[in-house]
Amino acid sequence: MKISNEKFGSYQDTDVIKYTLTNDNNVSISILNFAGIWQAFMVPNTHGGRVNLLLAADSFEPYVEYASLYAGRIVGRAAGRIAKGKFDIDGESYSVPTNEGNNLLHGGANGLSQQFYQVETKQNGDSLQAILTTSIDTATDNLPGKEDVKVTYTLFNDNSVTIDFDGQTDAKTLFNPTSHTYWNLSGEAKTIQGHVLSLNSTYHLQLDDEKIPTGKKLLNKDTPYDFKYPTVLGTALQHLQEEHNPEGGFDDVFVVLPSNRLAHEPVATLMDAATGRKIKMYSDRNGLVVYTANGVQVDGYNRPSASWFVIALEGQTLPDSPHHSQFGDIALRPGHPEHYELRYEYFA
Repeated sequence: MKISNEKFGSYQDTDVIKYTLTNDNNVSISILNFAGIWQAFMVPNTHGGRVNLLLAADSFEPYVEYASLYAGRIVGRAAGRIAKGKFDIDGESYSVPTNEGNNLLHGGANGLSQQFYQVETKQNGDSLQAILTTSIDTATDNLPGKEDVKVTYTLFNDNSVTIDFDGQTDAKTLFNPTSHTYWNLSGEAKTIQGHVLSLNSTYHLQLDDEKIPTGKKLLNKDTPYDFKYPTVLGTALQHLQEEHNPEGGFDDVFVVLPSNRLAHEPVATLMDAATGRKIKMYSDRNGLVVYTANGVQVDGYNRPSASWFVIALEGQTLPDSPHHSQFGDIALRPGHPEHYELRYEYFA
């Protein structure tokens, strides 16, 4: 196992550093100190080389130019949308500036996805870690309270990766972070239409025209949203189009059974049928946003833009939960730190 780092660019007069953790199987992950970007998940291929399973750029400029893609970034304080930027915590009302029309998206214009992090690396018996820390306060993102955030990436020798999120605060605020990672498990295919997806989900959320949940849960069964059993994404996308979906793909919130309950099942399993590469994703929260990058046009990344060239799987508490108490509580309170985890198991 080894740990290395190198300069990846600069931003706002600060060096962007890439940290690479490599295990005994020549599997590695790379993390940037800006936005906690997960820049690479490199695995061996059958030709003696390696392939990056993530949408990524080999220079920093595309991450800045296409910041609205959130590629690989840690997002928060609160992932997803909060209607009108308004929320209550324990009966007290808050209002913050919006950054997507009428609504707050991914923690706002200067949330965790726009911050530099302090990085410490560590080697344990069978794992390597990059430990990222930052503090974000009202002057930075307009949300209440000073929030201390720690994001820990761990690469194990069994080729699994965990992302642990820890938050604590000096005043009541929000904490619902996620990793906005995009996947394409193929080294060849330009789209994820040949990928097979299954979800531990019975319902998805009804959304209004601004992508805000109405509060209603819709059954997946016998619809294009039914991924209870492994389903070819190309087939599901075709069925979605046949229903005249205006977005031309998935940008939807699935209600999932958290992996820390019952049999510890993955919330999602994604496989590339051509190569057999597979990711099992575990999350201890009840929401999963599935986004097939519909109509996205970007340059400078390792996958050429095309319809459905990558897929994002964002594990989080269901969005806009301050307005839907049945979705869960994303409040962070003084003296009550929170911890969440995403885990990815890789198979080939």
